[in-house]
Amino acid sequence: MTSRITWDEASARRYERQLLRAPAPAGTPVAEVVSTLLATHAQVLSAAELSVGLRLDGATRQDVRSALWDDRSLVKTYGPRGTIHLLAAAELPFWSAALTAVPSGASAPPGVRMTPGQEEQVVAAIGEALDGRQLTIDELSEEVVARTGPWAGDLVMEAFQGKWPRWRQVMHRAGQSGALCFAPNRGRKAAYTRPPHFDPLPADEALATLVGHYLHAYGPATPQHFAKWAAAPRGWAAGLFATLASSGGIEEVDFEGAPAWVVAGDTEFTAEAVRGVRLLPYFDAYAIAAQPRERMFPGSAYERALAGGQAGNYPVLLVDGVVAGVWHQRRQGKRTTVTVEPLARLTKAQERELREQVERVGEVLQAGPELVVGKVTAGPHA
Repeated sequence: MTSRITWDEASARRYERQLLRAPAPAGTPVAEVVSTLLATHAQVLSAAELSVGLRLDGATRQDVRSALWDDRSLVKTYGPRGTIHLLAAAELPFWSAALTAVPSGASAPPGVRMTPGQEEQVVAAIGEALDGRQLTIDELSEEVVARTGPWAGDLVMEAFQGKWPRWRQVMHRAGQSGALCFAPNRGRKAAYTRPPHFDPLPADEALATLVGHYLHAYGPATPQHFAKWAAAPRGWAAGLFATLASSGGIEEVDFEGAPAWVVAGDTEFTAEAVRGVRLLPYFDAYAIAAQPRERMFPGSAYERALAGGQAGNYPVLLVDGVVAGVWHQRRQGKRTTVTVEPLARLTKAQERELREQVERVGEVLQAGPELVVGKVTAGPHA
């Protein structure tokens, strides 16, 4: 018989597996927490530090930085959707093989894009240039052009203030393939290096591993949910799920009256309801991946906390497992002001939990926090 899963059951299991019901015990390796989340969005590094720190008892941003720059158990690189993430370094063999196996259409105009052969040349040049070295973007650009040809340096890509050289359109592919990752900033300039060499898994095995991890963390989910999370073609994702189902790796369940998928045999769901108040930063994994989005962002939260239907552009207030407001923190020196905008009146108990969450945000960011309850005036991704 097909298992029947309700939203409340799915929400409770995700909440627990995402370390939101209770954080991981003190001393748990930071990379283990990141692996539990699957990946941690790190376009804004302080947001990644909060995503991890709020889920690890007693952790601060320094623990995340130490894992990233000192013991190198974390890697900051281009992950799902071609965006910057923290990944567990030990998991690069499956990440690299899986991400490079996800089909992607041409995103650059015909006069800008490169041929597949040129893309391969650039990725190889990036890896060679960064092997054992740390380079700024300008230094890396010189190396890539010298190793490939002047065509790679043509200023044809529209950028924030001017144009970028042609080769930069495959930086995300270089990161996903293991040719590039971030190094500590050099002053105010971003720097890059190459992660330790590794042998990628076979593509089929890597994709099966990625889907299994995804469903363990965020299932039940449909191929369309996975396609949105991975920025993959829907038809391709549907075929992948069908293949994994036929091999017995995943199984179908009834999720709120519609078919969805979980890892085979992973059909135990808790009946314990989600309770409590949590603060999640920009692009937190739980807010992005939990589907269906209409249930995760109920009522007025769908308009207030999403930017054109896209999750992650606002830090969110969770009440009983779903989005119930937005928030913003503004740091000045050793203090940070946390402004929280609930979309409904909080109970006294919820107000106490909110103050505790704000205190924890301050601990993670190593700043003295001040709570202000009121309208958040900052725009998305401010």
